[in-house]
Amino acid sequence: MEKRFVYADNAATTRVSEPVLKSMLPFFTEHYGNASSIYEMGRNAQKDIELAREKVAKALNASPGEIFFTSCGSESDNWAIRGVCEKLAPKGKKHIITSVFEHHAILHTCQYMEKHGYDVTYLPINEQGFVNPEDVRNAIRDDTAIVSIMYANNEIGTIQPVKEIGAICREKKVIFHTDAVQAVGNVPIDVQEQNIDILSLSGHKIHAQKGIGAIYIRKGLSLPNLIFGGAQERNKRAGTENVPAIVGLGTAIEIAVADIPERAERVTAMRNRLIDGILKLPRTRLNGSRENRLPGNCNISIEGVEGESLLLMLDMNGICASSGSACTSGSLDPSHVLLALGLKHEVAHGSLRLSISDENTDEDIDYILEVVPKVVERLRSMSPLWEKISKEQN
Repeated sequence: MEKRFVYADNAATTRVSEPVLKSMLPFFTEHYGNASSIYEMGRNAQKDIELAREKVAKALNASPGEIFFTSCGSESDNWAIRGVCEKLAPKGKKHIITSVFEHHAILHTCQYMEKHGYDVTYLPINEQGFVNPEDVRNAIRDDTAIVSIMYANNEIGTIQPVKEIGAICREKKVIFHTDAVQAVGNVPIDVQEQNIDILSLSGHKIHAQKGIGAIYIRKGLSLPNLIFGGAQERNKRAGTENVPAIVGLGTAIEIAVADIPERAERVTAMRNRLIDGILKLPRTRLNGSRENRLPGNCNISIEGVEGESLLLMLDMNGICASSGSACTSGSLDPSHVLLALGLKHEVAHGSLRLSISDENTDEDIDYILEVVPKVVERLRSMSPLWEKISKEQN
């Protein structure tokens, strides 16, 4: 078997695309003016920022004035939760609703708010990885400040009923925020039709550089300043603008939303081949819905293997992937997302996430399906847990 390199961790980050890089380069060496300066080079930089803002707005069916640039999705999530809470606390609204399987940018922010006197309701998910909109309705109280439910889960790829949840929040006059970091560019998003008040996104998930994100804040909803200092981002987020990154984000999101149906069809076909191929292994299960999931997401639990060992052996064979184990972050606990699905600890520990993009090829899928069974067989041959499972089967 000839070793090759296959990048299958696009949910973690993506390669900066050639068009995005090309659009950014002039702003490092030629058009490097400070966008707050009044001379021509500065004014031109500001024009390019506004052009990028228009592109982001168009991708979401929003207005440019509703888009603010940030450094990442986590910053946008923090601003959404903390900003709304700070704004509404004087009115006695100190209740937050979210789900148990949000990204840690949401969960840790909510935990921070709990330490500062806020009450947080963590909604459960079903065995397929979905939040029930009626659970949202039943959780809303007179003192609810914000509901934050992610658009698509970063681990198992399930796409939530955002429009229905947004409609309930609109009916109850509660602000609805969605972390759409994984969804933007993979599924069509319309903040108007889907009743979204605030939305977070990140550039490095759609082939822009790391360190750039954005937040949509519905017109008429004004959040407190995120950073004090200069007048950048309409006096809401001080700091000299990262013009190259902003321009790159504009290019990336314009490309990402241009052909979503065609690209999703191709990527979904490759994803389904991955799922079907790996599920041929005994004692495996797909995590999350088969139908309502992101095109490139494949998350499968493989009993009798340990996540970190699985990743290391795949890496030795040139395959980049992720696991349901949080060991790589210094924790021995399995993924909170997989535990929320009801998986046992030992099953969650042996989960594999492969996240592919439009840059992957059919040959990449062939190679993964050639390597994974061999790696799993080797790991199981050394596993006391698999020996026990095998005896129980017999």
